[in-house]
Amino acid sequence: METLSFRTQFAVSPREFKQMDTEELREHFLIEPIFEVNRINLVYTHYDRLIVGGANPETETLYLSSINPLKAEYFLERRELGIINVGGTGTVIADEIEYELQNKEALYIGRGTKSVEFLPGNPNDKPLFYFNSAPAHTSYPTKKIGDSDAEKVEIGALEQSNHRLIRKLIVSSIVETCQLQMGLTELKKGSVWNTMPAHVHDRRMEAYFYFELAENQRVCHFLGEPDQTRHIWMKNHQGVLSPPWSIHSGAGTSNYSFIWGMAGENLDYSDMDMVSFDKLK
Repeated sequence: METLSFRTQFAVSPREFKQMDTEELREHFLIEPIFEVNRINLVYTHYDRLIVGGANPETETLYLSSINPLKAEYFLERRELGIINVGGTGTVIADEIEYELQNKEALYIGRGTKSVEFLPGNPNDKPLFYFNSAPAHTSYPTKKIGDSDAEKVEIGALEQSNHRLIRKLIVSSIVETCQLQMGLTELKKGSVWNTMPAHVHDRRMEAYFYFELAENQRVCHFLGEPDQTRHIWMKNHQGVLSPPWSIHSGAGTSNYSFIWGMAGENLDYSDMDMVSFDKLK
């Protein structure tokens, strides 16, 4: 049985974006499904050629093979890869070296790695591997980023409904990469807003993945130019794309967590153009 599938997501301009209805917005920006039992699902985007994917090796080992758009012998022939485990403890094998990832731990795999395998955990530990991949100009060493390695920043306040903990995992201060950056943000109980005040960064695109959201809860994700915002209602384990010209922010019906991944020409995490509340429409 085929265990890897992909689709291509083409880029959208601000002019096209303004004309889209709800279904068109979901078609062009929402990423689902990400996790399916014993499958790898990929979305090959035309935003900085970022690939967004998920592997759910419940009972079978899953192999990350090349896909047709890459025109490559193996997946990471000209790419780098960042993985974050959002499930139980699991193992990734990169060129025959095993890396155990606990919940919310990350693994960076450099260009030139020929084999990537996602292993099932034991019955009580069901790993879920979310990943982003970007083109790479050179090869950097594979590195695991554990909980103690993460750069943690607590920001916001309950009074503004945005008290949150940012875990910077695959960023330049922790691991060398070509252009990929990844981390995760956890909203504290009573807080629902993420990435607020909003911002844009024309030097790079971004993808969000929402998780730790109860089945009966939702996140309203906002995107678009600051004066032309739209929204997409999202549930647990869904992703969404954010073009370089778009804000990316959300508010949930409860607290939740999300993974942010970026690709582009600038590795400076603070490289963003802030948008004040009075500019949002």
